[in-house]
Amino acid sequence: MESLSLKEHYQNQKFNNLHEFFWGFGSAFHTVYAVVPLFLKELGSPEVIASSSAGLFSIIIALPMLIIAALTRNIVNMKKMVISVHCLILLIAFLMGYVFTFSEFGENPNSWKIYFILFIFYALSIGIIVPIWADFLEKTTKRSFRGTFFGIGFAFNSVGAFGGGIVLKYLLQSNTPFPRNFGYGFIILFMCLLLGTLVFYFYKEKSYNRPYKSLKAFKVETKDIITNRPNFHRYLFSRVFYCSTLPAIGLYAIYCQNKFNFDISEVGSFTILNVISMGVFSYVSGYVGDKYGHKISMLLAYSFHLLAVVLALFSKNMFWVYGIFIALGAGQGSFMPSAMNLIYDFANKDDKKTYMALIDTFLAPFAILFIGAIGFLVNGNKFILSFYIIGICLIAAIIILHFFVKDPGPNKLSH
Repeated sequence: MESLSLKEHYQNQKFNNLHEFFWGFGSAFHTVYAVVPLFLKELGSPEVIASSSAGLFSIIIALPMLIIAALTRNIVNMKKMVISVHCLILLIAFLMGYVFTFSEFGENPNSWKIYFILFIFYALSIGIIVPIWADFLEKTTKRSFRGTFFGIGFAFNSVGAFGGGIVLKYLLQSNTPFPRNFGYGFIILFMCLLLGTLVFYFYKEKSYNRPYKSLKAFKVETKDIITNRPNFHRYLFSRVFYCSTLPAIGLYAIYCQNKFNFDISEVGSFTILNVISMGVFSYVSGYVGDKYGHKISMLLAYSFHLLAVVLALFSKNMFWVYGIFIALGAGQGSFMPSAMNLIYDFANKDDKKTYMALIDTFLAPFAILFIGAIGFLVNGNKFILSFYIIGICLIAAIIILHFFVKDPGPNKLSH
């Protein structure tokens, strides 16, 4: 394999920043922590579905990953493949925009069911994209600069989302009737995802000859990861407790609207605050990870999610609510660069797609358990008890990660 030059790495950094900016701007109109649950609620969906949407999103993403890792194990032209699979999400985004802007289906009493089906396919398409995208980025970056690469990239994502949040707030405050105001946002989402996908064409890849891997070899490698990687298993155990945050992400907006009865246009404010915080801590997390190890930056992610829970429990007014979404953004911003780089570090020379697929496949049942349990409590209006359970789980995740997981990064590699 011919190593990627530093110049090519930095060229890819520029294109990745542009790609992430477009994705961030567009995704501001379809955030799973604010837009999706409140849109479902306004459409008339049951509250338990609206509040669980963020957690369901993560579960659905996990469903196709292991299959995709197996099917794409011998793909050579990763650039062509990553562009091709992005066409799936483009189709879903276009349909969402069309239905809720131009179609009569958007005003149907059962329109929440139509949207929910599209939402499921949207999540499935991301589950197909992510393993291939992660493999592609491993071929377009240099390992020693990868934390900063992702940190800066996700920071640009947040800059884009900041701009998108401003436009979203304007749309929701305008005289555009519901649900067309959200429908216009979905059209913007489609256009931005299209532009972001086209940018992939300009990335430079490492030239490499990938050895053919039979399905039997894939099964052997997968079994070896499952049975002979104790440090990786302890990391997964910490992630089990971190799964408690999945229902919380959608819960904050519903809980706070019930408590403070804020106007729906506040979704734009939440998005703006969230993405500013996410952008800052994406960069901080990537830098800290490159310098001190990505386990440290993952601990930051866990801790900020715990802070969001504490703020929700003791919230007194809207300033506390804004604080929740700032802390949530810091947790999300710290998580993404950390999670991506820990996968690369744990995998070392193994197939990154397989590690990523195993993580999400293993965690999916626990995510379902947390979503079901928290959903049951929310259905009984027991929001406070839900937040206490989530907080205790996050404390457990922090203890396991800090005391029992060894950083798998360079010079510390230990499976």
